[in-house]
Amino acid sequence: MGDLDRCRRRPRTPQRRAPWREFLTAQADGIIACDFLPLGLVDLCRVYALVFLEHGTRRPHIAGLPAHPTTQWTVRQARNLAVDPGVRLESLRFLVRGRDG
Repeated sequence: MGDLDRCRRRPRTPQRRAPWREFLTAQADGIIACDFLPLGLVDLCRVYALVFLEHGTRRPHIAGLPAHPTTQWTVRQARNLAVDPGVRLESLRFLVRGRDG
């Protein structure tokens, strides 16, 4: 057997990484998540709700219901949320967003 075959057979030592659930639990007060939720209306039109969720308090913020959201509109809604006096952003450090679209 060559050196390459011996290297392949060595078991890897597992690296200790905090699971996603542990990260969310430990950092809950500093996380806000955002995503679009598709909604079907009675007249068969589809709109998308932009929702921000504070993980620490589980408080949702619905930013709007556009039929065709754009990047500029989404950024403007995030900025509007940041200047809203009812939202505490000083302790938020992480933004979790869906990247499925």
